Amino acid sequence: MTAMTALQAVALWSGLLILLLIGLSLRTIFTRKRLKVSLGDGPNSEMTVISRAFGNAAEYIPPLLIILLLMALLGFQPVWIHLLGGAMFLGRLLHAWGLGKKIQPSFGRVSGMILTQLTLAGGALALIACAFGCI
Repeated sequence: MTAMTALQAVALWSGLLILLLIGLSLRTIFTRKRLKVSLGDGPNSEMTVISRAFGNAAEYIPPLLIILLLMALLGFQPVWIHLLGGAMFLGRLLHAWGLGKKIQPSFGRVSGMILTQLTLAGGALALIACAFGCI
């Protein structure tokens, strides 16, 4: 087996993150059906939590996918793509899990958001640095 290229690494993490989005979306859909909430949250605190777990992921994942693709096209090594992709995946999982905890802010929610922000900031800084000469 040959080593994964940077674009293959982008494909891997893009696919996994999109599957995570689909899973969170399905959880939202099934919760809406069970609680008989057609639009918004009802108002229902469970519906709010479920829909925000999906919404937060839908807001944060697309910028990272752009970062990963640009990094691959600019010649970054696959290890950097795996590092950022894995960190975002873990961060979004922790955040979604942590939102469901009764006591807020929970460890999962806080650590997931910190990991997400660090991932996006790291990717953004890497792209800015590369604009002045990739190393």
